[in-house]
Amino acid sequence: MSDPLRREQAPDIAREARLLNIRREAEKKGRLVEQGVRPKGAPFPKASPETGYYGIPLLKEPQWTWEIPVYFFVGGAAGAAALIGALAKVTGKDERLARDARLVAAGGAIVSTGLLISDLGRPERFLNMLRVFKLQSPMSVGAWVLALFGSSAGAAAFAQVVDDRMGIGPVRVLGNIAEGFSAAMGLPLATYTGVLIGATAIPAWNHNVKTLPIHFGMSGLGSGVSVLELMGHDESPALNLLGIGASAVESYEGVRLEFRRDPQVNRPLRHGLTGWTTRLGGVLSGPAPLALRLIATASGSRRLRRVAAWSSIAGSILTRVGWIYAGHESARDWRIPLQIKETPSTPELTSRRDVPQMRAG
Repeated sequence: MSDPLRREQAPDIAREARLLNIRREAEKKGRLVEQGVRPKGAPFPKASPETGYYGIPLLKEPQWTWEIPVYFFVGGAAGAAALIGALAKVTGKDERLARDARLVAAGGAIVSTGLLISDLGRPERFLNMLRVFKLQSPMSVGAWVLALFGSSAGAAAFAQVVDDRMGIGPVRVLGNIAEGFSAAMGLPLATYTGVLIGATAIPAWNHNVKTLPIHFGMSGLGSGVSVLELMGHDESPALNLLGIGASAVESYEGVRLEFRRDPQVNRPLRHGLTGWTTRLGGVLSGPAPLALRLIATASGSRRLRRVAAWSSIAGSILTRVGWIYAGHESARDWRIPLQIKETPSTPELTSRRDVPQMRAG
């Protein structure tokens, strides 16, 4: 009976030895050159960049609805307004600008919270997001940033209204403290959305994870400045200077994105409806308002500044819509996830076909 047992165990021993050799080769070389065994006529398909996997996308598309790009826009403008209001308050040169900035920040916080709850479906889902705080999760950090920003911006605006009517000193002090806190939360609120989508597995987003926070932050600053200008602050040189800086950075990021050598990954950002939407948004929030603001500075034209403000707002909205729907297009393209790029520790593999297919059992 021992001989048949040995014969039955021998294939298992051989397979284990082969697996051990594969592991050692992978640890030593960082890649496997040995081809796996695929029985003839096996029902398991071979995924490749050319054929995909039954033509089915490997990634799930984002489930976000129209509220999310609007939320990105409103949150960016509100966060920037909070920063602008705090700076105006500290310098003391424009009390009316500081007051209006507080109101814009508070209004944006209310609208942003409503949009996020609408996308989630039920208010308790937003509250459930606040049950824990995970620093490694952009979504968890973003929910807490929005909650803290909304509370402090609302308190600052309420204190502003009470102080305007009654002139109570302690209320004014509490309002200034709340305004400082909302300004501290304004910067992450304006930029975290870029980190949020960049931290996903969707190639067009993940590949631009370093650009998106700057892109969204400057777009938010430009729209925050523009909203305040349209409220009547179109003579403020400080606001115009902030607008010039934001649109200049936006122009630089747009040129940088256009000349990146990654045609396949960034294809949704350059072709089709999503490509034209993203590019149009970039032009309207970058070169167009930059040129208009520079001309307005030289000529002193308030009308040109208002045109630049409308351009920045339109560009900011289109930018977020374009990026969101470019992510949908990127997720539907099965060819991109099947391309494995070279990393410092892993030699380049051109497709999944270079990875050995292990035999089941």
